[in-house]
Amino acid sequence: MDGVIWIYHERQVAALCGQHALNNLCQTPSAFSVSSLAHIAEQLDAVEMTYMAQNNEGGTRSKDYLKRLSEGSGNVDEAGNFSIQVLRAALENRYGLSLPNIQQKGVGDSVEVTELEGFICNRHSHWFAIRKINGRFWNLDSTKERPEQISHFKLATEIEGLQNGGYSVFCVIDGPLPPASTTMEERSLGNPEYWWNEAHLVKGNGVNGTADPWKNVGSGTRLDGKTSSNSSELDNLSEEEMMQMAINASIQSTIQTFSAKKEPDFQLRDEPPMMGHGIVRLQFRLPRGGRPIQRRFFAVEDVGVLYSFVKEQGPYPPGKTIDLLAGFPPKDIVDLRGKTIEKAGLAGETIQVRLK
Repeated sequence: MDGVIWIYHERQVAALCGQHALNNLCQTPSAFSVSSLAHIAEQLDAVEMTYMAQNNEGGTRSKDYLKRLSEGSGNVDEAGNFSIQVLRAALENRYGLSLPNIQQKGVGDSVEVTELEGFICNRHSHWFAIRKINGRFWNLDSTKERPEQISHFKLATEIEGLQNGGYSVFCVIDGPLPPASTTMEERSLGNPEYWWNEAHLVKGNGVNGTADPWKNVGSGTRLDGKTSSNSSELDNLSEEEMMQMAINASIQSTIQTFSAKKEPDFQLRDEPPMMGHGIVRLQFRLPRGGRPIQRRFFAVEDVGVLYSFVKEQGPYPPGKTIDLLAGFPPKDIVDLRGKTIEKAGLAGETIQVRLK
């Protein structure tokens, strides 16, 4: 532990703000994947449909049942917007925490708002988290460029303003949330762009995990545009921070090497060990059916290796091409080749394999 606190701020992708809000609330990269939330939505839909079939006159032929059936899922739409029921079930299943509305009787009246550790806010299908980290509150809205601090004095006013603006505000009241990251191992599990140095944010200097640490090392920019010797920026960094910077610089160099090749080498490496830094797990649904197969990869490997792995699971009918799809709704990932698995946001995902 280096004593430096890093804040995880997952950014907006498609309409997956519900997923981002949960991961930001829990300060855990990929704690909740799209596929896991979609699975919860399917389970909730099944429970609701069973209840309607058993309690409506006419059962599965009743007007209410048929109307509900024609409307599709009530817990996730085609764009990937998840319901509060999905978010609540996910938080309960993984961490044993509930997520009541702050206006629910006996919730907001029994505790000061500054004593709460986290909030999930929603309006018009947009979700975002507010989280207390190291004694400070942070707005972790995935549409914002970086975390924004909210003072204790302004928190109550902020929550009230959100409610007056039409937001529903839900809060965590029955247990501690996962702690913030203070180790290099924890920060290796996620896109470096999503990690922000808390101390720098407090000072107004936004520095995330992708800042180029070695740019102009030993030199500074003068008023005439020339450089002069100056290494004060590195002097203020801990040994752990400098080590992390070196790792990030090395990863970035690897990414650039992959991208610079016109024909990237997607040679499949040996599967990495069960435990270790920068290791991700994916599962694949093959055309032949059956249970999905799982495989570990290094987070910095190119997305192209996923195609190499799938090809090894053949043989496939001659003349067929392989398409890999991920996310909800499933989208072809062919354009993600040239990016790392981590940068492409595929860590922990289920990959659907289709032949055409």
